[in-house]
Amino acid sequence: VFSVYFIFNIINVVTIMKILNGKCRSKARLDGKTAVVTGCNTGIGKETVLDFVKRGARVVMACRDLKKAEEAAEDIRKQTSGLEGIGEIVVTRLDLGSLASVRECAKHLLRTEPKINLLINNAGVMGCPEGRTEDGFETHLGINHLGHFLLTCLLLPRILRSAPARIVAVSSIAHRTGDMDFDDLNWEKSFNTTKSYGRSKLANILFAKELARRLEGTEVTTYALHPGVVSTELARNFDKGYFRGATWIWNTVISLFIKSPQQGAQTTIYCAVEESLSKESGLYYSRSGDKVPTAIARDGEVAKRLWTESAKMVGLGDWDPFTAPDEEVNKNGMRTLTGLRMIFLASNRYPSSMEASDIEPSRLG
Repeated sequence: VFSVYFIFNIINVVTIMKILNGKCRSKARLDGKTAVVTGCNTGIGKETVLDFVKRGARVVMACRDLKKAEEAAEDIRKQTSGLEGIGEIVVTRLDLGSLASVRECAKHLLRTEPKINLLINNAGVMGCPEGRTEDGFETHLGINHLGHFLLTCLLLPRILRSAPARIVAVSSIAHRTGDMDFDDLNWEKSFNTTKSYGRSKLANILFAKELARRLEGTEVTTYALHPGVVSTELARNFDKGYFRGATWIWNTVISLFIKSPQQGAQTTIYCAVEESLSKESGLYYSRSGDKVPTAIARDGEVAKRLWTESAKMVGLGDWDPFTAPDEEVNKNGMRTLTGLRMIFLASNRYPSSMEASDIEPSRLG
């Protein structure tokens, strides 16, 4: 009797939470702005794209499966057909489990997108069994954190030049189950499905925090968030990562009492468009409000260490994305390097009279 009563109360609580979690109320338009959204052929990513398009944005859907991405894009076009002030959608390939694919995607975006005002690091995997990416990284860490880390770094010069701009990381309340063991960051000595996912989500928050510190004084701000417990395709790996039947239980039973993708996308949308957040950066949000993550997620020294280790792992080494030239293609089809001076002019960090050669490396964050 107690078990039935307990389950009944849990269902009631979850149902009430679903009702209370409304839509992002901001009416901000995104006309003339470009947004890049990763992993968005389904779930909250697709709903995020739909919202941005309705607000007038040009949206780049960066997905691993181009066929599914094109189908999702066409579905969104049909949903918005006839509406006024809608934006446009383009699709490009991005496999976050491959650093080569990440670099190719970044190269393509720098060649085709004159500006990037929003970068939504949405893609992710959960509940994966022990496994490795193409580059030898633990699956959760490689896809959820390192792939996005490299993509963000490679796009930073263009994002800075497009300021004001925002970088949004879809993390999770599951970061509370994670740690940051730098002696075994890549799970070489041991493995735990739940903790490995938690670590990757903790890394998302720490990355946003350190990125905010390095971007202080610019008009580029960062945000990490928990979208809520959402009915998405994240459960597709549960049978292998947890136990047989886990995927069915999630998709058939639990999905009845948790957020829909449209509801789950609201905090992402809030972080991307809410005007009152323009002066905030590096914080963690849930249910359209800033929340307090775990103590380790707020530790600045851990965030700095993670940046250093991540840079080494993805092959950036000491390369500083803040000093990297912004490559673009001019009207004649020739590639030009806009360089440091253009980047800092766009971000208002230095006076226009300052040349790139005047900037000391020690002043670059």
